[in-house]
Amino acid sequence: MEVISVHIEKEIEISDDIFKIISQNSDLKDGDILVIAQKIISKQEGRIVDLSSVTPSLLAKGIASHYHKDPRIVELILSESKRIVRMKNEIIIVQTNNGFICANAGVDESNVKDGYATLLPIDSDISAQTIRKKIKENTNKDVAVIISDTFGRPFRMGQTNCAIGISGLNPILDYAGTMDSFGKILRITEIAIADEFSAAAELVMGKTLNCPAVIIRDYSFKIEELGVDKLIRLEKEDLFR
Repeated sequence: MEVISVHIEKEIEISDDIFKIISQNSDLKDGDILVIAQKIISKQEGRIVDLSSVTPSLLAKGIASHYHKDPRIVELILSESKRIVRMKNEIIIVQTNNGFICANAGVDESNVKDGYATLLPIDSDISAQTIRKKIKENTNKDVAVIISDTFGRPFRMGQTNCAIGISGLNPILDYAGTMDSFGKILRITEIAIADEFSAAAELVMGKTLNCPAVIIRDYSFKIEELGVDKLIRLEKEDLFR
């Protein structure tokens, strides 16, 4: 399996065609898996906010004061969230409007000019579907597309890239019903391959290398129409919420 970097020097703007830019900087093949960093998707979709336009609520001001944050950022976090899961040690963990459990609802001031912040795409599955459809229409090549972002993890230090949008790939590799090397039947082993591809992609993306897209090549998979919801654990099955 190969992990191939796609370098893009230009700053992505709303008017840009991400498919065209990636195509100009890479050579996609049938069966590739294209992993794209959320940040350039958000920029292209106009999910950038001028912080001077944000008016914090009393709740945002109160939380910001207690947790040493910019009240405008807290207001954006609240607007992007269904609910607050935890607040401690200056960290705000929320459930986003699209169901992810993450810090700060994905609101991020990195890799964007001062005074601005980016938000997660409204629907990253649709973002992935749109790019995959353009690739098919313009090149007649079947690929899978993953939109990835950097998340923290319970019980583990550090962050890793995870899938937040998927098109053309089953994000779970289910081993249930197969035998292990000792002849035992596996019952519940499910590997989150979309997250593993995202993490592998991050190894060559970096944060400052102008590499917001990566091609995973020579991994055998079946094209399937499934979204990121398959990766989100139902609340009734979640022991930690």
